[in-house]
Order: sequence, then C-alpha cells, then structure tokens
Amino acid sequence: MARTAKPHLDIPSDRLGFIVLKAREFDMRENDSDSDEGSNLADDGNTDVLIDEFDDPVREELLGAIRELPEEERFQLVALAWLGRGTYDLSEWRTALETARSEHRKRTAEYLLGLPLLGDYLEDWLAMFDDGRADDGELGDAPEPGHTLRLSPRGKIKHRP
Repeated sequence: MARTAKPHLDIPSDRLGFIVLKAREFDMRENDSDSDEGSNLADDGNTDVLIDEFDDPVREELLGAIRELPEEERFQLVALAWLGRGTYDLSEWRTALETARSEHRKRTAEYLLGLPLLGDYLEDWLAMFDDGRADDGELGDAPEPGHTLRLSPRGKIKHRP
C-alpha cells in the first residue's frame, strides 16, 4: 500500500513535541467533581491534583504554547488534530486545512483544549506516518532550528534538516 505524502508543516518540531506532551498532561485532568474540597488530600487519594481548573498551570502553558504559534501554524494544528481523530484522512489534508482556516480563526487554542483527547489525536497523527508512537522519553532534545520532526518505523522521533 503506497503512503500518502506527508503534509508540509510549518510548526517547529520542538514546539509540536511540547504541545503533544502538555496536551497529554492536560487530558489526564478532569472536571471538578469533588464537592468536599476542604477534605484531607490523603483521604481523597490526592485526586484534587488532577482537577481541571481555570488557573491550572498545565492549561495555561498549553494555551500559551498554542497562542504563540503564528496563525497558519494554529490552523495546521487544528487540521492535525482532526486527522488524528479520524475526521479527515491524510489524502484530505488540504480540505482539513481549509476548513480549519474558515472555522477557527478565533479562539483556536480554546477550541483545541476543548477536544477531550487532544494529546491522543496529535499522537495518532504522528503515528499515521511511520506506524510509530511517541512516548515522553522519545521526544528527546529540541532539534536545531530548521529541522523537522519525523518518526522512525520503531516510533522514535528523529530530527532531520
């Protein structure tokens, strides 16, 4: 089976890697379901640490990383999430990108954080190209500027000029 060509991405690989890791961390959070917030953390099994709050530093880091991307890169990130989610397939990259441009010009970061499995969607997109998975330790150091992010057949992320 022939592979579809990889879409051109302007998102730097180190930035994309950071967003994937933060999205995974954010996805582990949950809405506040503990009505007894004043109780002892040990009694609650420390579950309050996994509660998604508006002043959550992980949420703020992820929002900041997405908002710092130039507009075109934010559209690419939305399209990547849609590919990973299965809304579009790789052959529909241009359509996904055009739809992202037309539907998500405002509040793109908030839209992406509203996707319940954003980290998984982005990771699934990465795996789409080389049948690999990115684990926390595999993202490694940031590549030199101008290098791209590629997955090897074993799922290891490689930096290429």
